[in-house]
Amino acid sequence: MSTDAPIATFSLFALDCPDPRELARFYSRITGWPVAEPAHDGWVELDAGGSGATLAFQKISEGAFTAPEWPGQVHPQRGHVDFDVPDLDAGEAAVLAIGARKHDVQPAPDNFRVFLDPIGHPFCLVRE
Repeated sequence: MSTDAPIATFSLFALDCPDPRELARFYSRITGWPVAEPAHDGWVELDAGGSGATLAFQKISEGAFTAPEWPGQVHPQRGHVDFDVPDLDAGEAAVLAIGARKHDVQPAPDNFRVFLDPIGHPFCLVRE
């Protein structure tokens, strides 16, 4: 095997959460990807329609979940998702309308904006 050959194909990014179906519905609104069936209470994926990697949502108990504090390090984020948008202002209005919160810290608001999903996971909208 060549040292430049890929070892694997990226398939999904999973977010831990107390209610996978609810968080999947939120990200479904952002991406336009439907919630894949069958889903069960402990694991829900979005159906990216064969376009490559998708998002998944994995149940953890409510008491075990601590929302990340970005940019703080007491409860640091372990990862975040970026979404490309043609218009940052329109994208911002759309994600706020479905329950996102805009983060107070905005390092480069002309290029990308940081938001929190309904349970506190950070995600970004990035200007295409």
